[in-house]
Amino acid sequence: MRETIIHIVTVLVVLFVVLNIAAGLIWVERRLLALWQDRYGPNRVGPFGLLQVAADTIKLFFKEDWVPPFADKWVFILAPGIVMLTVLMSFTVLTFAPGIAIADLNIGLLFVLAMSSLGVYSVVLGGWASDNKYALLGGLRAAAQMLSYEVFMGLSLMGVVLMAGSFSMSAIVEAQRKMWFVVPQFLGFVLFLIAGVAETRRLPFDIPEAESELVAGFHSEYSGMKFGMFFVGEYVGVVLISALISILFFGGWLGPVLPPIVWFLIKMFFFIGFFILLRAALPRPRFDQLMDWGWKLMLPLALANLLVTGAIVLAVR
Repeated sequence: MRETIIHIVTVLVVLFVVLNIAAGLIWVERRLLALWQDRYGPNRVGPFGLLQVAADTIKLFFKEDWVPPFADKWVFILAPGIVMLTVLMSFTVLTFAPGIAIADLNIGLLFVLAMSSLGVYSVVLGGWASDNKYALLGGLRAAAQMLSYEVFMGLSLMGVVLMAGSFSMSAIVEAQRKMWFVVPQFLGFVLFLIAGVAETRRLPFDIPEAESELVAGFHSEYSGMKFGMFFVGEYVGVVLISALISILFFGGWLGPVLPPIVWFLIKMFFFIGFFILLRAALPRPRFDQLMDWGWKLMLPLALANLLVTGAIVLAVR
């Protein structure tokens, strides 16, 4: 009974913290973009614009929850929920500090990759069910982009798995006590970072919802809280990828003096800031360029990294 209560409390705490971080990132991103681009950010609603997120949330609650008359109604309604469900499910296997995890599975990394693969259904179904050519094109772009970069994301992590000898998140962190995996697996880290940006459909890889070409892509017809779920799901995805980078390549909670959870949060927020900086600094490539980089450059590099790592691990052992 006591263990059940502890698990329920852990689930609620993780859910509360993740969703609040995602909501807070909306304000943080606007402030940082304003700082880097030398302009004003949100500064009218509350001190430093802190209540802007609350104002936006209230607006989403009261906007008309419209469904296009020719849309596939139930698929249209369910699609936004899929992205939230799959991203939040991935957090169940993350180990934030020693003993702080919902479920420390020995196949934790495989579970995360499986959930991110299922997330493709959200944007594809949302684009298809909208009965809108721009939404359909956005959904097709998202399917091609996410399925392609999912391959490179998985391959880039196999070097880490070989060195740690496990798919468990806590085992991977413990294997980095002598040296963070970013040093021997720097190429894998770069490949995973690029694939992570593409998986979350963040700038410069926001091609599925490119406003200048597709209005808003796969969520063109969405409004109210259904649009809000797509919107928040993107930020939760950024938090997830940043947390994974911290765990897999930068020692997770490992660090001197400070409590383990503090080290984890410092590393995670550093990479969240990096995601935001990409949006401020880089232009959007063409869709064909994105696919070419993936299959002609990232795939050979990921395979070469896996081959060399496997050879070294075999030679050492």
